[in-house]
Amino acid sequence: MAKKRIVTATINGREEEFLCQPRQTLLEILRNTLNLTGAKEGCSNGNCGACSVLVDGKAINSCMVLGVEIEGADIETIEGLAPGDGLDPLQSAFLENAALQCGICTPGYIMAAKAFLAENPNPTEEEIRFSMAGNLCRCTGYDKIVRAIQQAAEQQAGQPASCAKETV
Repeated sequence: MAKKRIVTATINGREEEFLCQPRQTLLEILRNTLNLTGAKEGCSNGNCGACSVLVDGKAINSCMVLGVEIEGADIETIEGLAPGDGLDPLQSAFLENAALQCGICTPGYIMAAKAFLAENPNPTEEEIRFSMAGNLCRCTGYDKIVRAIQQAAEQQAGQPASCAKETV
């Protein structure tokens, strides 16, 4: 067995230091070592997006990244998204649009959408659908998810949220 390594990273704004085996994925570290269980294991091969987290502002599938690879990185998980006294606008939009059901895919969608909206704050429906193609949902249907992302984008831009329902 390979020796465990010490890894230091900023996770949800806090510097964390942990031991991990060279073969452990970031998803395993988050869930089993750091008790951050928001990212879900859906496929373990990078196809479903349920384990999406942000690494240095980019959405990645945490099941496809080794824990040792995040040395010095800035990681954001769904647990670090909301302010202490409420929900992030994306979380609120998912609730208001019923864009969740079983909850397995929801954290991954929200984190992928956060990274996408940071790069494209005023997306079209087509751009949202294309950007979310790496995330799968088996329960809700994609229209509600697209509406939620549109609503969050409009709220961030200061536009009325009612426009989101008309474009889908």
